[in-house]
Amino acid sequence: MSTATLAFFMIAFLAVFWMRMCKMGTLLAFLITGLLAGQHVFGLFELSGAWNFLGDLGIMFLWFSMGLQINMKRLWQLRKTIFGLGASQVLMVAIMLFPFLVGVTDWTLISTVMIALVLAMSSTSEDLQILIDKNQLQTSMGHQTFSILLFQDLLSIPLLAMLPVMAGKSINLGASAIDIAVMSLGLILGVIVVSKFIINPLLRMVSKLQSNETFVLAIMVNIAIWAFVLKLMGLPPALGAFLAGMLMSETVYRHQVSALVEPYAMLFLSFFFIVLGMGLNLPFLIQNWAIVLLGVAGLVLIKFFALFIVARVRHVSGKDATLMSLILAQGGEFGLLILQTMKTNDIEAIPPEHQELLIAIIVVSIMVTPIVIMIYDWLLKSGHIFSGKNNKGITEVLKQDVPTVVICGFGRMGQIVAQMLETENISYVAIDSNVDNVIMARELGYNVIFGDSKKQSILLAAGLKVRKTRAVVIALNDEEVACDILETLHSIAPKMKVFARAHSLKTSQDLIALGAKSATPEIIESSFILGENLMSSLGLSRNKINALTESLRENNYANVKKPID
Repeated sequence: MSTATLAFFMIAFLAVFWMRMCKMGTLLAFLITGLLAGQHVFGLFELSGAWNFLGDLGIMFLWFSMGLQINMKRLWQLRKTIFGLGASQVLMVAIMLFPFLVGVTDWTLISTVMIALVLAMSSTSEDLQILIDKNQLQTSMGHQTFSILLFQDLLSIPLLAMLPVMAGKSINLGASAIDIAVMSLGLILGVIVVSKFIINPLLRMVSKLQSNETFVLAIMVNIAIWAFVLKLMGLPPALGAFLAGMLMSETVYRHQVSALVEPYAMLFLSFFFIVLGMGLNLPFLIQNWAIVLLGVAGLVLIKFFALFIVARVRHVSGKDATLMSLILAQGGEFGLLILQTMKTNDIEAIPPEHQELLIAIIVVSIMVTPIVIMIYDWLLKSGHIFSGKNNKGITEVLKQDVPTVVICGFGRMGQIVAQMLETENISYVAIDSNVDNVIMARELGYNVIFGDSKKQSILLAAGLKVRKTRAVVIALNDEEVACDILETLHSIAPKMKVFARAHSLKTSQDLIALGAKSATPEIIESSFILGENLMSSLGLSRNKINALTESLRENNYANVKKPID
């Protein structure tokens, strides 16, 4: 290993470690790594075809991850908040930024509109992490903030579609708007049709192989195909990756895709931000440091006041409106992606030096957000702001759609358990790795998702929550898989009550030793039923029969002698 490579990984480790200590996003750490490793600081590496290739893969995966969050069912459930609060926020910020941009630049009208909308977007990764760290994601304020971020992701479709218009430097804004609206609607409708008639059957065949590697490759091929198709249409390839994510979000495999892609997505995303950092023109930015700082101050203040006004008009409390506005007041990864996409596709809608300044302004605004939140928290706790109100809880916690029971495996036993839960109106979600079972069960109205129950990410994506999900049922007949699920569950929720299915007495004893509250051996229970029927025919009373079987069941079948093999 070369000295440059060793130094690069040391820089990356220290940057990530420092960022997490400061409770900042790790993606910024990779950007700093690229900046330090680039030609303007330590000169470890120079931008080359290989680095640009890795950066392009990062762009594809970031857009794919964003598209994976756009699920039509989810959008419909949150439509009032998303298209009310979210649209109002973006529109207000863009309106307040527009005259400022017109005053300090000589851009075309459509370029100014585009950049105003891009700057209205916030950092999804950082804002969600802030909400999680502050335990606010499931509050009213967190719900509204998430809805705004979801609308911003949805808005990325028409904004990406605007790039070819910007490349042509069209000044016919009305005609361009119609073209973009028609194109966006067509793409969304295409997603619904293609996902149902092409992607679902294709993934169904792949899933039957029970191979994670094949599944991941199928996802990557899907991304590459759509990126290529959109490029042939004259649209940015990144939009193809975004649509590939939307296609996957409309299938029963969404949770499995998310779990499998997550580690690869983070890897390639890190390369994107490293390449972005290596490409920053540091001498130019240092020379224009005053402009960058003024731009950051202007962006954060304008977005804060625009967001605060919109929140208060929609009757959000002053405290919630303040925190929400501070969280969303920075630029976002979308702006970085748009500017980088413009670079890689030679779209000179704005001067290159202005692109460098905008990238720096967005990056710095993301970096200062956690610092601003820390100052806000200190002012709140010290009583300097909102001192006359109860500061213990910012907002009431919303009722979550958390399943009371999670069922792992949806064969005959899982189905019977689900029917019993439905009869008593107890919420549940079932997970099964057999795609045929999942499709048939969903057609019959069962709440089943496709995925591997052994994976922690799948269990969490299914809705399992510590202290809120009350029990897990392992309805699988594979002892090894059941043991793996138990170990995964213990890593998430050590005190979770687990009821398992067992084939034999030995399997039952093994599962109980691993922490299952109950493990019912099918062979013994079937034998009990047969024996009860026999005793009843021989004239024994029902009470005596019940007492007999209960004594044999006592202490997890301790009184049952081991079978002779």
